[in-house]
Amino acid sequence: MAYNVLIVEDQDMPRELFEIYINSSDEFNHLLSVQNASAALSVCRNNKVDLILMDVMTELGRSGLSAAEEIKREFSDVKIIIVTSMPEYSWLERARKIGVESFWYKDGQKDSILSVMERTMAGESVYPDDTPLIRIGNTTNHEFTTRELDVLKELTTGDTNAAIAKRLNVSVPTVKSHIQHMMEKTGFKTRTELVSEARSLGIVIKNKYN
Repeated sequence: MAYNVLIVEDQDMPRELFEIYINSSDEFNHLLSVQNASAALSVCRNNKVDLILMDVMTELGRSGLSAAEEIKREFSDVKIIIVTSMPEYSWLERARKIGVESFWYKDGQKDSILSVMERTMAGESVYPDDTPLIRIGNTTNHEFTTRELDVLKELTTGDTNAAIAKRLNVSVPTVKSHIQHMMEKTGFKTRTELVSEARSLGIVIKNKYN
């Protein structure tokens, strides 16, 4: 019997491609596609769902990670693959903490989505080694430390160094030091330029999707 697959994806092209891949396989059955992550739990309550392809950023600003966490609490046997094109550094770790089985980047990942689906249903947990490599200024996102990325994400709020230091439980000089190191690595002259570029590239996303 084929596995029932729910697709949670608000962009037409990837959603249609996922549907084509699933329909081409004897192992999977396309149960339904929804554009809003909040609808996924209801679908699970009313249908036999074996696997979910869950985008992180969905219609009306609904978070696929938050939806995955809710589903895992109520339906621990439903397997979930997070699918995203965004390189936001914290999503891999959060997906693992939630108990999501697998994680797949839409662009640039060597394994096909069907392969990841098959391996996931076979009991594997399939995760990339790292986020996609993104060029930012004179460096890449992989050259930032995790703490620098924490500070960079907080910078997108527009808050003061003091407010950021309090949230991260570090000193103000430490925040300033991290910012200075990132400026030196990228070659950017202002923190506004640093934040704007990091946000536009999806390296850090500080909002409801986290």
